[in-house]
Amino acid sequence: MDSHAEEVILLLKTIPSRGPVTLSEVAALLDSDFPTAISAMRLFLDCSKDEFQMSMKAILGPGGIGVKRYQTNRAAFLDALESLALTEKINATLNRELHWSDVLVERLKGGRGSAIKGQQRGRSLEDFVEILIQSVFGDDDYESRCRFLGASKLSTEKADFAIPGSQDPHILIEVKAYGATGSKQTDVLGDISRIVEQKRDDTVFFLFTDGISWRERPNDLRKLIDLQNRGSIQKIYTKAMADELKEDLTSLKSSFGL
Repeated sequence: MDSHAEEVILLLKTIPSRGPVTLSEVAALLDSDFPTAISAMRLFLDCSKDEFQMSMKAILGPGGIGVKRYQTNRAAFLDALESLALTEKINATLNRELHWSDVLVERLKGGRGSAIKGQQRGRSLEDFVEILIQSVFGDDDYESRCRFLGASKLSTEKADFAIPGSQDPHILIEVKAYGATGSKQTDVLGDISRIVEQKRDDTVFFLFTDGISWRERPNDLRKLIDLQNRGSIQKIYTKAMADELKEDLTSLKSSFGL
């Protein structure tokens, strides 16, 4: 419990226990203490800071979503909150009949639930990439979620895909999905660095990411771009570049005689 959490709790206690809460009352909360009110709104929306930022930016367009954005165009900001069904979710929460198990469910969501959410997001992107790989190499000429044999032949490292296999990889593909939970960008840099250190110089290394929250961490993104510029990562792809990845894999299949 820090001071911000205490302020959020105090603000929540000022909200009428049965509502209904209107958008004008939401605006009053934001006017009185924007950072605290935003945290409270995210609790009602049941989304993390990253998820909230991405949702709001998708609606409002380029620019921040802090107090300056709110003060500059209150109407648009409030409309964006309402498009996320904020008041509906507030009133649904206020009028919900609680059971003791609800407390335990929230604890489960906050721990295991958030981890599983991130894992599912990552697995979904891995499945997307695997379909592309299968369309080029078939079902047998690659290994997924494996440890590939390093250049020294004395050690191994994890990779999401090794083509044609982990013992003699000509192509390595690492998949990283980002959102509110799951892999953190700093963890990713370590994962990528270990692959770069272990792989042979003649092994092509691709990174595939959905890039959702890289915008919030540009310094880490620059480090990955630097690795690409130095040739340590051959290329970085996103879902929008799926056709490009397929074309590149097809070309490499021919070049390597796979």
